[in-house]
Amino acid sequence: MSAETPAASGQFTRRREQFRAWRGTRPFWAGLFVLLAGFPIAYFPYAHLQVGHLTLAMATTAGAGSLIIGVLLGVLGISLWFQKHVQVFAGVAAILLGLVSIPVSNLGGFLVGFLFALVGGAMAIAWAPGEPPVPAPAPEAGTNAGAAPGGAFPEGPAPADDLGTNPYSTGPAQPERPSFSKGEGPGEPHDLHDLSGTSPANGANGRHSAG
Repeated sequence: MSAETPAASGQFTRRREQFRAWRGTRPFWAGLFVLLAGFPIAYFPYAHLQVGHLTLAMATTAGAGSLIIGVLLGVLGISLWFQKHVQVFAGVAAILLGLVSIPVSNLGGFLVGFLFALVGGAMAIAWAPGEPPVPAPAPEAGTNAGAAPGGAFPEGPAPADDLGTNPYSTGPAQPERPSFSKGEGPGEPHDLHDLSGTSPANGANGRHSAG
């Protein structure tokens, strides 16, 4: 294999994708059917069928009319490719020309051109441009899937007594009560129920401490 084969293959793939993108933005198949409908309508009135030594001429008195209908169908098919905004007009005109070709051009090119014109015109009328898909918004980095939505709770610590800001508050904080447990440290009050260290001068019934 030559070294140019991968490059040629890549170029062919790129051209094919470009053609596919171009084809998807216009009524391509409708224009193709209308364009093909013009060939049998314009050809058969000027064709000659050879059967053995016998030549059959299928020309009719309206041969010029058949040629005009075939050319108009070809123009309408190309217009659907490059002027997609005329799709409705081109579709209606193709259907009418296909109907006129039945009495004028050998039953519309032996019904082949008539059917192609009918199908292509209907496809052109029914075609509508597609809308590009809307990309979904990407989730922000660092966010958890189960996190609460933004703005649901205020940022920063909320005051404890503000029930409107913090719905989970139980009211203002209660002040701490002094502890009267024994032996918590120097300078701290002793237990109120411990009367071992009281003296008679305090007016309480007790005993002097030993020693």
